[in-house]
Parts: sequence; structure tokens; C-alpha cells
Amino acid sequence: MAANAAIYLEPEAYKTSQPFLMGRHSAGESFLRGFLRYGQVDRFRFWNIDRRPHAEMNALVEGLHPPPRPVEWIDGRARDQLESPGVVQLTGPFVGREAWQRQPFGHRRYALCGLTHTTSSAAIQADLGQLLLGPVEPHDALICTSTAVRTAVEAQLEGFRDYLSWSFGPRRVPEPQLATIPLGVNVDDFQRTDAQRKAWRDRLGISEDATVALYVGRFSLMGKMNPGVMALALEQAARDTGREIVWVLSGWAEDEAMAERYHSGARALCPSVRYVTVDGREPGTRFSIWSVADFFISLSENVQETFGLTPVEAMAAGLPSVVSDWNGYRDTVRDNVDGFRIPTMSPRPGAGADLAHRYADRWLDYPLYVGAASQFTAVDLARAADAISVLVRHPRIARQMGEEAQARARSEFDWSAIIPRYQALWGELDARRRAADPTPRPEAVRINPWRMDPFRVFAGYATAHIGPQSLVSLTSGMTAELAAERLSNPLAAFYTVNFPSQAETARVIDLLADRPRTVADLLAAFSSDRRFYLERGLLWLAKFGVVTVNGPDAPGD
Repeated sequence: MAANAAIYLEPEAYKTSQPFLMGRHSAGESFLRGFLRYGQVDRFRFWNIDRRPHAEMNALVEGLHPPPRPVEWIDGRARDQLESPGVVQLTGPFVGREAWQRQPFGHRRYALCGLTHTTSSAAIQADLGQLLLGPVEPHDALICTSTAVRTAVEAQLEGFRDYLSWSFGPRRVPEPQLATIPLGVNVDDFQRTDAQRKAWRDRLGISEDATVALYVGRFSLMGKMNPGVMALALEQAARDTGREIVWVLSGWAEDEAMAERYHSGARALCPSVRYVTVDGREPGTRFSIWSVADFFISLSENVQETFGLTPVEAMAAGLPSVVSDWNGYRDTVRDNVDGFRIPTMSPRPGAGADLAHRYADRWLDYPLYVGAASQFTAVDLARAADAISVLVRHPRIARQMGEEAQARARSEFDWSAIIPRYQALWGELDARRRAADPTPRPEAVRINPWRMDPFRVFAGYATAHIGPQSLVSLTSGMTAELAAERLSNPLAAFYTVNFPSQAETARVIDLLADRPRTVADLLAAFSSDRRFYLERGLLWLAKFGVVTVNGPDAPGD
């Protein structure tokens, strides 16, 4: 069997049946279905990170594709159990954050493999910074889904390196590797049929003679792409060819006001084109809507795009595409083979410092930040209109391009081709992990400075600290029964994880019944694995009047 990984199974990342459907949800669902179909593993291992009921999680998996082999669930808190299979496949680029969580269990316990979706948000850019700040190892990796997004990640990492080198000198710590693996699709899910074509055209009132351009994606002017570019190109093509062009847009908007702004603006720019919208979230729509079309159009110019799954879905459906020469589209659609890639032009590097400053100072929210940047990116409208005109005038060329596109989708982007690349990377990471230096890291560097022990960080707040020589006395008149009653009060029991148990409390009371004792004497009566919790638990007992603690300060450590 090929290498395996525990899949970080956070349900939200794999569900497409939700109101706010995003590209990463479609990509996650598609990956999981592909892995269940094509993963060459002895069993499927899922890390139930949200600790949901197994029945719910099994239903999620079964609903995507019945697992052909046994399923093993790993509890979300059981990081020690991730040593087998030894690799964790994450749903995003948060390798650095997870590396901090791995620290207490040892750097060789398991490898981490992250994945990029959009990389332009502040939260994701912080995650990329953690690749250099966190305790990440050479046996960890970040999968970049396109050549362009890998370049963007490397540019951001270089910015962090420059600052860290200026502050601390040359780097001496390891870095994770970057790997370029595209997203995949299940090609068979997107097969067009004559019956579906007729059904959609009848439903939307589109004649068979009309040429249909299809756009699939969110209706977000700022957060996805500006439809005006597509509208202008379609309008020019309609005038140049004199043919009936229908533009079907399958997607959704976050609210009605946003949808109205989006659609009214686009309609105004293409009066010669019939404009039709469809709710793309409906389960029956996502895979069948492709049959209505003669070609796919997506002229993205927004930096939120990293790979762009919809052009590959169009390729899987056997549609030629008119797409911008932008980011991941460049890795998928071959110009003049699978369709047309339309040149784009953006400002020179350094010309957006004001946008970065406004975003950092929160004068711009994220959608407005990426939307503002997109306003300064131009798509060659004349080339776009010419490409559309070719497909409208020459159905034979369109069919040939669609056939080429579908063949490429099946050979290069079907999960049957992509999953082996994941498994090869997992195998490499696991081999590196096993070969890593087994010497434990010093305790000082195993502490997560982003989430430090509160009693270390805030040690200066208290008057004194409990220590081995602190003297513990039983409160006058206190009994085990009275202590149990008092400590069961909601004010005392709202959080009791790793607190003294009722039996341990009774044992403390029994030991103190004849005389006060030092903390060290008390702890000697308990097993070594409980002494840490009992020491601090004595202050809980003191807080609610069961015991009194007096004596010299103890060091914070």
C-alpha cells in the first residue's frame, strides 16, 4: 500500500450544503470523495478534530462515498495517536499553528501537510508567517495548488525572512518544504448530456440556436471577481458576430443588496446579451448546469483566487474556456488548445503600498482590500471579445477544444491522477520524519510562546506563590461531606478538568485532620502523575474555604 495520512476532518471544510458556499468547500468535498475512491491505503484514518459524534462523522463520510476499506477515527485531542500513520493532511495552510500544538508530543511524532486556498487574507498571511516562526520541521510541507500561488507564498516568506534576518541574523532553523500539486475534480461528476441540456434550456427559455456562455462562482463584486470585464467582452462579441448570446451565471450572493449591485451593473454593460441567473447552491445544479453551456467564461482579476477550480470543472464537462491569464488558470487551461487565456496587466511591484497600509490599519476590510486591488488589474478586452467570437462563429473549433479540455482534465486533474501525488508526498514526509534527529528539544523551546502557561505569564499578579514548603491547614469544622457540598456549588464547579477528585479531596482532609502539613508532605501521599494537579488544586480548596495555605513564596517554576 502507498503512504497514508490522517485526514483533518473538520466537517465545515467538506460540506457544500451550506448557505455560504465557497470554493474551498467544493474543493474539500471533492478531495475527500476522490481520496475515498482512489486512496491506496489499508484503512482510512480520520482525525475528528471537532470531536463530533462518530455517527455524525460516519454519515458525512458515507454520504460522499462509501469507504471501500475500514475507517479508523482518531479523537481530536489524541495527538499522541497520530504517530501512525505519521502524517496529518490539513485543510489549510496552518502548519505553523499545528506545529506549536505538536510541540509537547515531540517534533518527530508526526508530520504536517498543509494546503493553500486563498492566501490574501490577513489571517492566512499570519499562518504563512508561522511557517518561519513556528517549530516547523523539514518533514512538514505546504501544498501550493498552482505555480502562481507558490510564487506568492515564497514572496511572503521572503518578506518574513528579511525581517527576521535583520532582527536576529541568519536563519539557523529548518523550514518546511513547498510542493506544487493542483486541486482535482471527479471528472465523471461533470458529464454533460443531451437530456440535461434540453432540460436546462427549456427551464431557462433558451433556444437551441443560442450560444450560451456559462459563469460559475460567487456573485461578489469585490471578494470574487468583477463581472464587468466579462460583460464588456460578451457585449462586444455579440455585436461583432450578430449572434444570439445568452450569459448564464450560476452562483450566489451573500445578500440581496450585493446581488442587485452585481447583476444590475453587469446587465448595464451587456445590453445585447441575454442575462440569466441560477442559484448554484442547489444540489441538482452544481453538476448539471454545465450541460446548458457552449463555453465557459471566467475573467478573474482578483488576488483572492489561487487555483480556480471552476475552469477545471468546465474542462471535465468538455467545455472550451475563455479565462484570464491569471494565477492558477495559467496551470490548467492551455491557450488555443483547451480554450483561450486572455492577457492581464497589473501595476508594478511596490505600487500598492497605500492599499496594504489601509488594510493593515483596518481602513479597508478584506473584501474591499482585494476588490480595490482588482480595480487596477486590466484584462485585454479586445482579445477576450475575439476569443468569444471564435467560439460563437466556429462550433467545430469549440467542440475540438472541449474534447482536448476533457481529455486533459481526465489525465491531469482527475483525483485518480492527483491522489497518488498526495500519497507520494506523504510517503516522503513520513520518511523524513523517521530519519529526523531523535534528540528531544530543550524544555524551553517546547513551550508555545503564543499560548503560555497563564501562571508563568501573570506570575507578578499574585502576592505569593504556593510552593513545597507552604503550610496547608484544615479549616476548622471542615469535613469531607461539607467540602463535597461546597465544591459542588456552580461557582466552584463551573470548570473542573484536572482538578482534585472528590476522593482526593477527602484524602487531603483526612491527612490534615490531625495536624497541618507542608505541600511536599501532602503530595507524597499521592501518585506521581497526580501531584502536579493536586498542588495547584490545593489553592482551589483554599479559595472555597476547605483549607488554608500559608508559608513562604515558592519560585514560579
